Amino acid sequence: MTLFDTETGRIEAIEIRLAHQDKMISDLNDVITAQWRKIDLLERQLGRLREELQTLEPQRQSPEPPPPHY
Repeated sequence: MTLFDTETGRIEAIEIRLAHQDKMISDLNDVITAQWRKIDLLERQLGRLREELQTLEPQRQSPEPPPPHY
């Protein structure tokens, strides 16, 4: 006779599986939350870099002055 042979054993097995699944869902939620925080940070950094690049763009389009030895 195994744990699953009785009605009580089946209920206990289901409760154990449910507890493990609840823990896994909680852990996965923590990982997803951390990833979204990282994505948000990276998007803000990318936005700042784009702005910085756009401010430098007009300088790049102007002709470069000749070197001092000319």
